[in-house]
Amino acid sequence: MVEALLERGFGVHAINPKQLDRFRDRHTVAGAKDDRRDARVLADALRTDPHCFRHLSVVDPRLIELREWSRMVEELQQERTRLANRIRQQLWRYYPQVLELGDDIVADWLLDLWHLAPTPAAAARLRSASVSRKLTGHRIRRLTADEVLAVLRQPAVTVAPGTAEAAVAHIRMLAARVRLVNCQLKETSGQLDELCEQIASPGQEANPDARPGDAAILRSLPGVGRMVLATLLSEASDPLSRRDHQALRNLCGVAPVTRRSGKRCVVSMRRAAHVRLRLALYHWSRVAIQHDSASRSRYTQLRARGHSHPRSLRSVADRLLNVACAMLRDGTLFNPEGARKLPSTA
Repeated sequence: MVEALLERGFGVHAINPKQLDRFRDRHTVAGAKDDRRDARVLADALRTDPHCFRHLSVVDPRLIELREWSRMVEELQQERTRLANRIRQQLWRYYPQVLELGDDIVADWLLDLWHLAPTPAAAARLRSASVSRKLTGHRIRRLTADEVLAVLRQPAVTVAPGTAEAAVAHIRMLAARVRLVNCQLKETSGQLDELCEQIASPGQEANPDARPGDAAILRSLPGVGRMVLATLLSEASDPLSRRDHQALRNLCGVAPVTRRSGKRCVVSMRRAAHVRLRLALYHWSRVAIQHDSASRSRYTQLRARGHSHPRSLRSVADRLLNVACAMLRDGTLFNPEGARKLPSTA
């Protein structure tokens, strides 16, 4: 409905249900609720306080496609994690040795090894040449065939008759689903990379001296990877286009909430935020403190002052958003020296 209204030129605003509830109190304090009164409240609020609501506009078709692909990648990653947890639970029942071979239990090479030796008895009969071929085919160099066999041939767990057979049947069913998810995740990740590349460098080959686009500027920041870039561009396109730092920090949940009354003042984490953007900012700041000296210094200072790890990461993310907005306004790529001169919020 929203897309149809926007395509036909109607003005559309986003109104939070909590806002409607507060504006309703201006018209009646008796607690009455009626659809006709709500329509009048909405119209009157939009007439008198238009600055309180976000005006929606038609989004670039490429961003709509990017948003859908990024959400698909996230859904597939969540599905992969769920299947991995179920496979890990079954392996703990009868074959915990397999879990020692790697943290990513649903990687294709581990699934192939499990199919070669689905039980400890099969591992005892497994030849080193068969394991070596699997490792070579998947380009696994950190383990040798002898090391893999030494792990798989550790003393087996004693289980009741029929337990191993039941677990093998369950894992075989889950493994088929995992292989499909792995294939789809590889396909969607490749498509996401292609879309990000198209948006980041439009017309750069024809005009190398052209001003870099928003995607190229954001991608130059430390800690910004494929998913963070796609999430920022697709879910926060409006405040990014306006270079509105305050709107961005509110939408991403890094701006704190202050409750002040008399001598009492409490500053807490902002709960009302875009969930996908909040998660993207968390990973952005987490990676940035590992590769950017200014972000790492800011994080260290906050931790030394007694702030928790999440609180420190939110402050680092707030500073990175400030740097990003300054870069977008100037149309320049990331410069570590220039970023250190920007003021950082506490």
